This record gives sequence, structure tokens and C-alpha cells, in this order.
Amino acid sequence: MTKITFSLLVAIVYSLPVQASWTLNDDESTLSFISTKAVNVAEIHKFTTLSGGVDDTGNVMVSIALASVDTGIEIRDDRMREMLFDTENYSSATMTAQVNMTMLDDLASGDSQTMAVEGELALHGQSTAMTFEVVVARMSNGNLLVMSEKPVVVNAPLFNLADGVEALREIAGLPSISAAVPVSFVLSFDAD
Repeated sequence: MTKITFSLLVAIVYSLPVQASWTLNDDESTLSFISTKAVNVAEIHKFTTLSGGVDDTGNVMVSIALASVDTGIEIRDDRMREMLFDTENYSSATMTAQVNMTMLDDLASGDSQTMAVEGELALHGQSTAMTFEVVVARMSNGNLLVMSEKPVVVNAPLFNLADGVEALREIAGLPSISAAVPVSFVLSFDAD
């Protein structure tokens, strides 16, 4: 093989689009939600264990370990695990979506892009289509940072959670707990 032919071959290979994949970094990711009780008392809670990734075809999957709910009050965490999420039978919730890999490949280091991503949330044995409005940023090391631009509103009745919300309301002696819960996230994905 001549030097010119080899150089041309190398140039062609490096000019082809690079398909990448990323793995969710649980330590650098957060998923939080706001509950509202007694009409106007709002509290911020979170899940501490997340996993997932983005494959080289743009399939996104984020799994939320429901037993990792952290409200800052241990007895409330236990009640949510048992009475709301029923973690013995439903250990996780899953967000799935499909992203445009060309857009991700074209995103330069330090740049960000706002996008609406069509996906699905599976929770408590039910699934529903959702639109995730996010900001995606490419970090200098090739990692991705994905942040909710707007919260995703999860409605308890869509996921057969209304009875659990009512059970929590009763045991806490509250006049109300909202069945609509805003969820926000910052997800860090490490390049594979």
C-alpha cells in the first residue's frame, strides 16, 4: 500500500460520523420531585439511585430505584415505599426515549441544545407517553449533561397511584395531597 493510499484511507475513516454511547453516572445525577400537601405546603424530595444510558442508536433508558426515595423523613420514606410505590412488587420506574444521534454527534464540546424528546414513563405497572423538554450539553471530555428545561408533571391516577396518595393522606391526617407531581432532573452521562 502506498503512503498516499494509506493517508487517504485514514482520512476517509476519520471523516465518517462517530457513533457513541454513554452510561448514566449515578453519583453526578439527580432526580427530584415536589409534593404539595394541605393545599399550599410544598416539599422537595429525591431518588438517590438511578441507572441507565444512551446507546449508539439513540435509545435512552433511565431506571429509577423507587426504594431509594428520600424525603428527609425516614417514616415517610417507608410509607411511600409501602403504600404509594409498592416497591415489593414494583421496584423501579423507567423513562425511555429516542434521541437524534446526528444532533448529539454534531454537538461541539461546550455547546448545548434545547430539544423536546418523545418518550415514555413506566411506573407501577402502567406506561404513558410523555414529552421531555430538555437541555443537552456536551462536556469537554465527551460526556453529556441532560437537564429538564421544564418539569415533567406525573399525574398519580395515570399510574394507578391515586389510592396510594389517598392512603398517605389518611395516615398523615392531612386535608389534601396533590395527585400531580412536578419532576425535574439533571442527568450526567459518561462517554463509553
